[in-house]
Amino acid sequence: MVNVAYLFAGQGAQAVGMGKDLPAARPLFDRASAILGFDLAKVCFEGPAEELNRTDRCQPALLVHGIACLEVAKAKGFPEAEAAAGLSLGEYTAHVFAGSLTFEDGVRLLQKRGAYMQECCDATPSGMISILGLDRDKVAQAVEGQGDVGIANLNAPGNIVISGEAKALERAAAKAKELGAKRAIPLKVAGAYHSVVMKGAQEKMKAELAAVKISRPRIPVYANVNAKPLTDPEEIRAALASQICASVLWEDSMRAMGASKVFEFGPGRVLAGLMRKIDEKAEVVSVEGAQP
Repeated sequence: MVNVAYLFAGQGAQAVGMGKDLPAARPLFDRASAILGFDLAKVCFEGPAEELNRTDRCQPALLVHGIACLEVAKAKGFPEAEAAAGLSLGEYTAHVFAGSLTFEDGVRLLQKRGAYMQECCDATPSGMISILGLDRDKVAQAVEGQGDVGIANLNAPGNIVISGEAKALERAAAKAKELGAKRAIPLKVAGAYHSVVMKGAQEKMKAELAAVKISRPRIPVYANVNAKPLTDPEEIRAALASQICASVLWEDSMRAMGASKVFEFGPGRVLAGLMRKIDEKAEVVSVEGAQP
């Protein structure tokens, strides 16, 4: 159990204008742009939304935004984190914060990750659906035997996301409704993240991660794939690779962490909402701009 944890947002929360009011954002965006070969600040600050929503754009953009938000924490005198975690791509941001990855390597890896994931999306019609009001055992029952579909995110009690090939996904969602789900909401994403559909991206990211130095982080980072606090560089490398296809065990991670106070960095305040469902006693502060 930890007292203070820093959490980093994942895909789905970006919006045009994000980071524009953050004093630290411009130099970080300039560093990222030099790596990426295009003006990331312009994409984030001005759009268009279609450009920002490209997965090879929004993934590095969310990392840069999350790191820029940390400057607000310093300016406000927030307490130091004892542990960190990030939802999906946010796990890379958590590792940059914790020192496991350099900023430059984090940006490069997320651009590659986004591009490889988009290739998988283009190859297979697929998607994700949020299942509300059903426990994890019944959601597992809903996806069983339906084809290339599985549980992508265990976000919070009654908030579970399924992901997979389009027809299999439709069958699983219909079964979930039969089993008592209150709602089945299709998500606005390019394809089936955290599913077997991403197998090609996972294999390519294994090679990318193998070529990057991963250091021992100064604080533990809870892994999406097993909800464990990792500090060993090789365990981190393996977790980041398998994460692309594996379920995101967010609720399990937050319960294992047991933080009494959490700070969320990144746009959307999604993680704050999930935390209130997981542990209503935890104090939650969201930082998505210059004013928390």
